[in-house]
Amino acid sequence: MDTATPAVTVALHDGTRVVAESAQVDARRHGELLLPAVDRVLADAGVKLDAVTDVVVGVGPGPYTGLRVGLVTAATFGSALSVPVHGLCTLDGLAYAAGLDGLEGPFAVATDARRKEVYWARYEDARTRAEGPCVDRPADIAERLAGLPVVGAGAVLYPDAFPDARGPEHLAAGALAGLAAERLAAGAELLPPQPLYLRRPDAQVPKNYKVVTPQ
Repeated sequence: MDTATPAVTVALHDGTRVVAESAQVDARRHGELLLPAVDRVLADAGVKLDAVTDVVVGVGPGPYTGLRVGLVTAATFGSALSVPVHGLCTLDGLAYAAGLDGLEGPFAVATDARRKEVYWARYEDARTRAEGPCVDRPADIAERLAGLPVVGAGAVLYPDAFPDARGPEHLAAGALAGLAAERLAAGAELLPPQPLYLRRPDAQVPKNYKVVTPQ
């Protein structure tokens, strides 16, 4: 599952192929959409939750609130089922999906980081990250990524900086699961299920509180 972007996406993978998958794009409803998506995917596959042997979750980078929904849900499933929970960079999943669509490297991936910034990484090919993940203003990295195709919603949002925008625009969990299954089968160690924020959250505790208690 992944909730690091506006896409709320879930997939069930049997180690060889995607068995069932769901994706809905809504930047404000991660918490509302994720569990119904899990139920829908399991129902489509005709299996119960206790059949799951591993949980893979996108760790971002992504905005604070949406990213936490997926991470907390994955951790809860892992605890309830007593199964491992693995983290995977969301940008790596997008790069892998682009490779499945036929894109060959080198290329870059960029997602919307809000505040007129993008989360991005550069790849030698669909499986090999060469730089990042980072968060920057598009204009500040346009020269560095000049001449490269750029995958993801970040490229679509800023065409002046990324003129060669490519799909997919949003991550589908099937690609994330496929990459995780491939790496686990090869004996690779995945990331811990901890968030990659890259910057402080938008909401912060006020520095100065107004005293409202009676004297």
